[in-house]
Amino acid sequence: MKLRGLYAITDSSLLADGRLLPYVEAALRGGARLLQYRDKSADAARRLREAEALLKLCERYGAGLIINDDAELAARLGVGVHLGQSDGSLDAGRALLGRKAIIGSSCHADLGLARQAEAQGASYVAFGRFFNSLTKPGVPTATLELLAEAKQNIGLPIAAIGGITLDTAPALIAQGASLLAVINALFAAPSAAEVEQRARAFSALFENA
Repeated sequence: MKLRGLYAITDSSLLADGRLLPYVEAALRGGARLLQYRDKSADAARRLREAEALLKLCERYGAGLIINDDAELAARLGVGVHLGQSDGSLDAGRALLGRKAIIGSSCHADLGLARQAEAQGASYVAFGRFFNSLTKPGVPTATLELLAEAKQNIGLPIAAIGGITLDTAPALIAQGASLLAVINALFAAPSAAEVEQRARAFSALFENA
């Protein structure tokens, strides 16, 4: 599948109390192309159950499902995985998931890490934090200049993450971001209808780029 568009990432606190499936479906209905299931809890049975339900939704809307940091769960479901720098090697992930699986790699603000990920067979590289983020608070580290440089030097789709809003998204797309990874600006919403509206607004930015 083409890796371009809105990349929705789940958050277990934002999507608690029964919001996970209706809010995710709203994001997919609004045009999200990729969904990352991000849950750091140790409840393996619940994580499997939720991931299976999310996979059915993704299949219904023609989107790809990515599991955060858990290649074994990804292999069990036959979906992709996103690996941070401390979450196991890309080589091992590729060996486990096969040649066609989508495997993403967190490269923070380091072009060298992105080059390394490309050499090891990543499907996309992710840079961030671009803006102050509630999920990973701290000083933003990635810049628009880094994004432009990566676009020139890396032959893979580039995901931007970290505090992205509808106001800041256009500049990221203009500088080379193929995927906008969004959590709070998408899911910190009072209703599923609002999530869908936000997803449509993010997706529309790619149509005009």
